[in-house]
Amino acid sequence: MKPTQNTSPGKIVIFASGSGTNAENIIRYFQNSEIARVSAVFSNNRSAKVLKRAHDLNVTALHFDREAFYETNEVLNVLKDLKPDLIVLAGFLWLFPSKILKKFPNRVINIHPALLPKYGGKGMFGDAVHKAVIEQKEIETGITIHYVNENYDEGAVIFQATTPVTPNMTAAEVAENIHQLEYQHFPQVIENLLQKRNNE
Repeated sequence: MKPTQNTSPGKIVIFASGSGTNAENIIRYFQNSEIARVSAVFSNNRSAKVLKRAHDLNVTALHFDREAFYETNEVLNVLKDLKPDLIVLAGFLWLFPSKILKKFPNRVINIHPALLPKYGGKGMFGDAVHKAVIEQKEIETGITIHYVNENYDEGAVIFQATTPVTPNMTAAEVAENIHQLEYQHFPQVIENLLQKRNNE
């Protein structure tokens, strides 16, 4: 007889700071998945819409402050209890602390709305990225999904996808194209990473 394998879905934990459209897309993508489910959403912003989105989809929604994240082990201890297979940053604006990265090596990933290493680093998020792309007259931009390390946007790249930037495009138009790439690719890349981990 073959030993029975544990077939329960893996656990995804999402960190987000704002509206949470990517988080919602990921939650919905994995709602009926045998590979993984989103078990919790964390936010450093008490008024972030992502908390309501998670709550409305019956996913645990947790708010934390700077002290709980950096100065104490409060967030780390909750993560230890949750035992996530993957921690996904979806529009999360704080630098991730090394103590969490050390506890979950190669299990924290982020999505950035540009083709890293271009247009990364502190302060480069949202419209600031898209405006910089337009000002530099780039002919394409895109998304980068990467592992998280102790510096902003410097972890190893996992996946990139591109979209053209045409003359006279506005930052809002670029942002819309970026969102479509995010919605299309982010859940699939997460799924692929988890499948690969399961097969190791």
